[in-house]
Amino acid sequence: MINVNTLKPGITFKDGNDILVVLESSHSKQGRGQATVKTKVKNLRTGSIIIKSFTGGAKVNPAHISKRDMDYLYNDGKNIVLMDQTTFEQIEIPIKKVEKELNFLKEGNPVLVRQFEEEVLDIELPTNIEFTVTNAPDAVKGNTQTNPQKKVTIETGYELEAPMFIKEGEKIIISSETGKYVGRGK
Repeated sequence: MINVNTLKPGITFKDGNDILVVLESSHSKQGRGQATVKTKVKNLRTGSIIIKSFTGGAKVNPAHISKRDMDYLYNDGKNIVLMDQTTFEQIEIPIKKVEKELNFLKEGNPVLVRQFEEEVLDIELPTNIEFTVTNAPDAVKGNTQTNPQKKVTIETGYELEAPMFIKEGEKIIISSETGKYVGRGK
């Protein structure tokens, strides 16, 4: 059993039929009352993100999640297909479980597949990924903000804000967690 006072980002636990991973956790205590632990968690079965509150000192059941290195092959419209590089075993994951991650998947990208016992839950991407810019409008002369930005499109079709100096065909690095521009690629 895991004491909720020790919950921190990355810890996985079971709550009924749900398998949850902690994204954020905070403790609060008001006067003489009982302490509460407020957590922002992601349901690994449904992909939804919710806020859960616990009474301080409560306990939850741990969920042991295994991770496998795999490569993204392709999207068939209903599922994404991944392959284990050592066994060449292929698995499919429904698109609805990886909608956010699809914005950052390129053919051949390495991913971590999270599994609970034999059930495939979702995928975990590297924190920063390099992409080629496919569409970047020209900078407008006279745009004198302190940090001017423009919308650019990357090879997966994802749109994001990037600095004005980014041009079409350039490589940029994007955070898969926030979906934001991190820096120029190589």
